This record gives sequence, structure tokens and C-alpha cells, in this order.
Amino acid sequence: MLRLVLPKGSLEQATMQLFEDADLAVSRSSGVDYRASIDDPRVADVRILRPQEIPRYVADGLFDVGVTGRDWVEETGADVVTLTELHYSKATARPVNVVLAVAADAPYGTVTDLPPGVRIHTEYPELTRRYFEKHGVEAEISLSYGATEAKVPEIADAVVEITETGRALRAAGLKVLDTILVSHTELIANPVAHENPERRKAMEQIQTLLSGALEARGRVLVKLNVEEPRLDGVIALLPALRSPTVSKLAGDGGYAVEAVVAKSEINTLIPTLKDHGASGIIELPIAKIVH
Repeated sequence: MLRLVLPKGSLEQATMQLFEDADLAVSRSSGVDYRASIDDPRVADVRILRPQEIPRYVADGLFDVGVTGRDWVEETGADVVTLTELHYSKATARPVNVVLAVAADAPYGTVTDLPPGVRIHTEYPELTRRYFEKHGVEAEISLSYGATEAKVPEIADAVVEITETGRALRAAGLKVLDTILVSHTELIANPVAHENPERRKAMEQIQTLLSGALEARGRVLVKLNVEEPRLDGVIALLPALRSPTVSKLAGDGGYAVEAVVAKSEINTLIPTLKDHGASGIIELPIAKIVH
């Protein structure tokens, strides 16, 4: 039913892992194959292409649904529907920032300090052009094919580049003047396909699976037993996603308690729960959390 296009390159591995976690595993003959499939009745076809191209292909109706960054949606000006943000970028949960950067010793504090005719190199020429027009700064904008930060100051006066932490820019001797765009990975759809009730329902179901898998990351289910006098003290220790589920046990007056907690806290939480009277403590992985 749905034709999907997924990103090749820096987002590829994280996207494939997310789809696998969502029980939508992507199958292909090799890691360099551009054609793929998902064993799901809602998915008719899958392609693996560069994220820079995906917004236009989805907008043009070549695909119904795609995964790409907000930066490329903005750069291409593609008319697409954002189904949801997928809060990961490369192997992390941080967004990508599109920033304006200059040499660290340059005498500029803001974009409006830049002189007329300033030389800008970037992989985002359209996004950059609109940004400088908005601020009323005349700029000579050139398309960069990579290693953009290395072009200051001999080739470019400033660059518009992506960064997650700013570490690489600082290492290249640059400072950030402004953040132009904060870009998350997005699940996008073709507007015409999204208007079709049957396809829209399939899109929503795919979105639910992906969002549920992301929500479950870094969380585990903790189940335990506790005697009634110690119940309130144990519940107070549980940093639950929602209120813990408490059920009375047969016979002895004790209670069964279960809660979703952060995996990062479990190494200190379990011994503390035991110290406060919990027993039969079980930690279980979670595949999805759907609200």
C-alpha cells in the first residue's frame, strides 16, 4: 500500500535499527542495495536514497512516506506533511543544528556585523540565501561539497554548517554566530496520499509503531512484591513513567507492584528497593510504549 523511502548515509544505521525495533525490519540483499522490503501488508515498496533528495521525491508523489531531516525539507522547500518528529540524529537523540560560523578571531558578533559581499560556503544554499535576505545582508553564497569548515578564512569568510555539539567547529578554529535551524529527523508524507483515508490510516499505524519504539528506548519494566506496611515507601522510590500499577496478592496481604523506569537508574534502584522491603524483583526489557 505505502511506498517508503529511507535515508542512506549518516542516518541509515539508526533508521534501520529504529524500524527493526518497531517490528518493521528492513530486508535487502546487501548493505549497498538501494531496493529493500518490509514484511508488512501496509508497505508495498522500500528504497534507500540520500536524505537530501527525499523531501522532493515525497512531495512529487514518487513515494508516500519518507524519513529525512527538517534541514533538507527546509532547503528544498518541499510541500510535505510532517507525521511526527523522530528524536534521533545519527546514533544519538540530539538534533542537528544548522549554524552560521566564522573564524574564532573574526571581529563579528552577529550576522548583521558581516560586511556586504561576505563569502559564504554551505551545503544549504537556498536555506542560507533566505536567511541572509531576512537579515538584510548581501552575501555571496557558494555550494560546498564537504569539508566546509576547512574553507575559512582563505576560501570563505563564513560557513553555514551542521553541528550537534559544536565541538568539530571549535576544533576547526570557528565560532558560532547564530543558529539558523534546529533540525530533527522527521517522518514525512506526500500531501495527496495523506488525504486518502486508507493510506492515512496506514501512515498513522506505522507512526505509532515507530514512536512507541522510540518511547521505549532507555526504559525497563520493574516488577516486585512488597508487604503492605512497606508499600508506600517502595512506591515513593519508583520514578515511574506513570503511576505504578499495584495489585493485591492472594493470601498473605502483600502487593505486586510494576512500573516503567529509566534503565540508567536501575543499577541503584534495585538495591534500594530491596533495602526498603521489596522482594521478587524482576527487570524486563520494553519493546514499545504506546500512549
